[in-house]
Amino acid sequence: MDIRKLQRTIVDALEDVKAQDIVVFNTEHLTSLFDRVIIASGTSNRQTKALAASVRDKVKEAGGEIIAIEGEDVGEWVLVDCGDAVVHIMQPTLRQYYNLEEIWGGKPVRLRMAAKSGPAMAAADDEEDEAAAAPVKARAGRATGRKA
Repeated sequence: MDIRKLQRTIVDALEDVKAQDIVVFNTEHLTSLFDRVIIASGTSNRQTKALAASVRDKVKEAGGEIIAIEGEDVGEWVLVDCGDAVVHIMQPTLRQYYNLEEIWGGKPVRLRMAAKSGPAMAAADDEEDEAAAAPVKARAGRATGRKA
């Protein structure tokens, strides 16, 4: 599956279950294991598990492959390995403590909304730009992004 399609599918799946603070980082220059790291927050164990299940289901529906899911039993930090993209779904306290953005955040991917009604779609623009870490707008128009 094309990395941009995979990325859009994952972000849409996260937005479907109202993930917060969704950010996407291009990691091609850091590792050959995967091309994107996507980090999102869930407010409870139940929501992080639901977010992981949504990502799993939407990626499979789109023809992608799920390599592994870790942490679903506890739900505080769930990692979904989608091959070319790794998704970290964390509760805010853990996310703040581990600060994965500092590790993977060298090259954020700009997300923009497609001009259409209905569900938001994210499209990648691989420019390195601090403004690229701007919030992703959720379907209902509320900000789900991290404040700069």
